[in-house]
Amino acid sequence: MQITPLATDADSARPAAAFGACWSCRGPVAAAALFCATCKAIQPPQPLDHFARLGLAPGFDIQVPVLDQLYFGFQRQLHPDRFANAAPRARQISQSQAVAFNDAYETLKSPLARATYLLALRGLPIDGEGSHTIRDMELLDDQLERREKLHEAPDAAAVEKLAVAARSDAAACLGEISAAFAAGNLAAARLATLRLKYLDKFADEARNRRALLALKSEPA
Repeated sequence: MQITPLATDADSARPAAAFGACWSCRGPVAAAALFCATCKAIQPPQPLDHFARLGLAPGFDIQVPVLDQLYFGFQRQLHPDRFANAAPRARQISQSQAVAFNDAYETLKSPLARATYLLALRGLPIDGEGSHTIRDMELLDDQLERREKLHEAPDAAAVEKLAVAARSDAAACLGEISAAFAAGNLAAARLATLRLKYLDKFADEARNRRALLALKSEPA
């Protein structure tokens, strides 16, 4: 499923939502609005999902340049200089909004974090409370074998060979995740996301192994 922005303008890109009351003037304000249309006061962040906060339709396949454009558009509106002379509450709210947008942006920019987040939104978390035990023995065996080979790698070249294979498998995983979400096959999306998660962790372990081998090769 291709994600497209809901509009070209950052504020108008955000989806329509129920109205509440402005904290400053008590005028009507849409839940997704950054500013009150009546008094222009900045509004506190509402409990929107990351896609709604940035004005995107939910899905795995996003256009990263569009994501960047929307995010930086909101960040320009929330720049601290704009609130240097504002009331303390307005400054605090602007900081809270910036944190909410940063969290949404960092989550959606990372394919692994985005897939994990989408699964959680659909009731299939892969981390923490509510997640399920991994029962795919092929996946488990594959990861154990990779780690064993990494532990036994005698030099940086051997580690790099394993890392290259892992990067190739990770790229394939991204294609599987995209296809699974597009088909509405959440079980397949979850399994591929778990595999990507392990491959991402393996990449970190490979970097650590290279660093350790480099230290051992240094002259005493």
